[in-house]
Amino acid sequence: MSQAAVNERPAPPNGWLNRFLNGVEKAGNKLPDPAMLFLYALLIVWVGSWIGSQFSFDLVNPRTGEAVVINNLLTGAGLADFLASMVTTFTGFAPLGIVLVAMLGVGVAEQSGFINTGLKKLLKVTPARFLTPMLILVAIVSHTAADAGYVLVIPIGGIIFHAAGRHPLAGIAAAFAGVSGGFAANFLPSGGDALLQGFTQSAAQ
Repeated sequence: MSQAAVNERPAPPNGWLNRFLNGVEKAGNKLPDPAMLFLYALLIVWVGSWIGSQFSFDLVNPRTGEAVVINNLLTGAGLADFLASMVTTFTGFAPLGIVLVAMLGVGVAEQSGFINTGLKKLLKVTPARFLTPMLILVAIVSHTAADAGYVLVIPIGGIIFHAAGRHPLAGIAAAFAGVSGGFAANFLPSGGDALLQGFTQSAAQ
């Protein structure tokens, strides 16, 4: 959004809830970049595998009868396997395509001013008292586009609440509740329904 649109937004009320959400936001802003968090997690797993491989556990796989051991990922074979399967692991992640396409579409819509204009019109036609139910309803219906609700609706919920003078974390929480709580509860056909229909048909037969 443009700087002028940001300046036009009213300041949220200084209540205890907003002070709490501001504290949560400040604590979250101190976290490292998400890419660094994944790097730290990778290093922790590597070091943990090296430490765990130094010990033996009296665990046996009940199906194969073999002892369960921890493989050291810091060996030459472990690092070679990690590098060799890196591309396959990345491209084999099913939601990756949806996320990339959604990020591209949101980026174009943001820079072209489409989201800014659409949010302004949405706020004009939606009464303030119906803003939260409307956002939750949109989050539930978003499952029509598979898992795009997690990528699109949740951050847009924060933008809508910010534009309405409410705390953006409250909008993110409301959108997350609608997307997650309403998962597979969409009253419109979605991709999950086609998958579950196969299970239902097999069980009925």
